[in-house]
Amino acid sequence: MRTLFLNPPSFEGFDGGASSRWPASREIESYWYPVWICYAAGMLEDSKVIDAPPHKVSLSQTVAMATDFELLVLFTSSPGFDVDVKMAEMMKETNAKLKVAFVGPPVTIEPEKSLRASKAIDFVVRREFDYQIADYAKGKPVEELPGVSYWKNGEIVHNPEGGVIENLDALPWVTKVYKRDLDFRRYNVPFLLNPFVSFYTTRGCPAMCTFCLWPQTHSGHRWRTRSTDDVANECRYVLENFPGLKEIFFDDDTFNYKKERTLDLCKKLKPLNFTWSCTSRVTTDYETLKAMKDAGCRLMIVGYESGEEQILRNIKKGATIEMARRFTADAHKLGLVIHGDFIVGLPGETRESLRKSIEFAKQLDLETIQVSLGHAFPGTEFYDHAQKNGLVSISGMTDESGHQLPNVVYPGFDRGELVEWVERFYSEYYFRPKAAFRVVKKAIQNNDLPRLYKEAREYLSLRSKRKQFVKEQKQQNGALKRADGSVS
Repeated sequence: MRTLFLNPPSFEGFDGGASSRWPASREIESYWYPVWICYAAGMLEDSKVIDAPPHKVSLSQTVAMATDFELLVLFTSSPGFDVDVKMAEMMKETNAKLKVAFVGPPVTIEPEKSLRASKAIDFVVRREFDYQIADYAKGKPVEELPGVSYWKNGEIVHNPEGGVIENLDALPWVTKVYKRDLDFRRYNVPFLLNPFVSFYTTRGCPAMCTFCLWPQTHSGHRWRTRSTDDVANECRYVLENFPGLKEIFFDDDTFNYKKERTLDLCKKLKPLNFTWSCTSRVTTDYETLKAMKDAGCRLMIVGYESGEEQILRNIKKGATIEMARRFTADAHKLGLVIHGDFIVGLPGETRESLRKSIEFAKQLDLETIQVSLGHAFPGTEFYDHAQKNGLVSISGMTDESGHQLPNVVYPGFDRGELVEWVERFYSEYYFRPKAAFRVVKKAIQNNDLPRLYKEAREYLSLRSKRKQFVKEQKQQNGALKRADGSVS
């Protein structure tokens, strides 16, 4: 079956169907590679990957493609699910013979609900879907595919789960699919060198962070690795086939989880003499960091999350404030750059803990930071906690542009105040002279001033929208208080 793998258009700049940690539109237009669908696409020579958001493929253009294919595989997300369903329905109206499969976290957690959302969806694949999709396209009956839920005689059938993919070296290189179907110059992440290419060296994550979407809904907690030779060979392929490339990013949930493997991989990468970046936990020791730096590592994405010790325990982070300080000092001593991730609105959050997080971030003085709202996605322990305590609502996870809005609100807070804390975090951090100078200096050194100007405009535009949202929330709260007063 000629197969279309689709990361669909939805909100402007929405990056929900790739490997993004938070399916949403971000403060600055950013796009991660659609890694998951590219693995399966690499198994089918006659397939096509359409990553609509970065390539500016419109709704009408996407729908028109329906006549060229027999199978549509659509990667969906919780914030974009309703829009994705409408997309599938429009494509099936255009081509009634088109088979439609949905993959991604929402259909893993609620397969029956997903199928009942629309008869346009023929089946869904729970968790990893690489071999199931390839086998179906090659003619294997849906009844024989593990982890698949589907319609049969008006009823929904759930096939038993299959095991996770253990032999990652047997999978195709996603970068060959990038070369075939994608324009790598369209992918932009502000803290990475542009253009970049990203892919995985492992799957799964043994960490138990309660909020993290992917290990709990898609790839699992079992940590599986590619051989270091296979990773090095793919890097060599990328360096030879993407002219003008400035960086490779290893997008694993936790790249350097095991010291021995990291050291071995660094030995294989060092002779290739290229710049790369990766994810990291603060539990990584100095020796490992030094080996990474010597092998060409430039930057690490690090989830600090909070400056409050109790919150780190609440989310089962498996790390402490002291570990974070030591790790950061070691990294900076070696000249490694850090992009730090922080979250507003985790279990146990108070105004005091938020103030601690802001001061903690300023003390660490990381090169760049990202501040996200604590979204509780279905299928995560965070969601179960929030639902049990009556704190969560899936509606309103994003605004009309796909940007994050709070879907977990704690007693004593309101949605507007949580958004206000995100803006306060960014403002206090980046409007320090030292931090502002560092951003401008980096842009000058990398000949990136036009990019910085574009990013500044995008951020200030969103900042204005957020301030308006906060103002509207305060007005609503004031009206409710006045109404309560008049009743009493």
